[in-house]
Amino acid sequence: MRFGRVLVVGAGQMGAGIAQVVAASGRTVLLHDAAPGAVERGLGAMRSSLERMTVKAGGPDPEDVLRRVVPVDALAEADLMVEAVVEDQAVKEDVFRRADETLSPGAVLASNTSSIPIASLAAVTARPERVIGMHFFNPVPVLDLVEIVRAPETSEATAAEIVELARELGKTPAEVRDVPGFVSNRILMPLINEAAYALEDGVAEAEAIDTIARLGFRHPLGPLALADLIGLDTCVAIMEVLRRGLGDRKYEPCPLLREHVAAGRLGRKSGRGFYEYSS
Repeated sequence: MRFGRVLVVGAGQMGAGIAQVVAASGRTVLLHDAAPGAVERGLGAMRSSLERMTVKAGGPDPEDVLRRVVPVDALAEADLMVEAVVEDQAVKEDVFRRADETLSPGAVLASNTSSIPIASLAAVTARPERVIGMHFFNPVPVLDLVEIVRAPETSEATAAEIVELARELGKTPAEVRDVPGFVSNRILMPLINEAAYALEDGVAEAEAIDTIARLGFRHPLGPLALADLIGLDTCVAIMEVLRRGLGDRKYEPCPLLREHVAAGRLGRKSGRGFYEYSS
């Protein structure tokens, strides 16, 4: 099995989901997060997700999957690293520098970034040909898509291996160029931003805006509810990358988005965003 030992860095919402689908494929996952208690919370989220899947669809045995997830206190040797830390370029670059020093030269270094150019992460390593983007979608165990982002120096062999891995994880890979925001967020973030402007301008209440998107556009979630799921701080961070990288003011985050983030109203993970959520 190619990539039989996978290091996942970041045990938050995305990292835990990635660890779950990789472990469910029969691979060993080393799960690392520097934040105290983060790995334990990630394992708890994985258990809850697996139990729901088992009840609803006869999914894999939760214990069988979880025993393949090994918490580690530091970066460790693996065939593949998938980075899923906060959407901050400096933080991600630090992870890639350390991974390049720790993992063997043949290992692939992948990022789950949703907007930061892969070339900037590859540039801090001595193996740019083995650096690639694997942008999963939330919730990872449910959504099928993975954007495979090829930087200019990513080799054909690396891209082919990661495309095949995505398929083995039960995902549908879509290859894209290394441009800020790739395809998904270049389209999605302006939609979320305009929905926030419509709310700020008093065009309609949040629930009405989302109902129009769900029923009118056949979206499973309205843009404001989706922003809450992604995290409003993450949305703002992505928009700022798009604004800087593409030089277009249309990606400037709506003031209401910035207001929510400044007040700690980050969406589901904080209990309040455009909507309120119970614990």
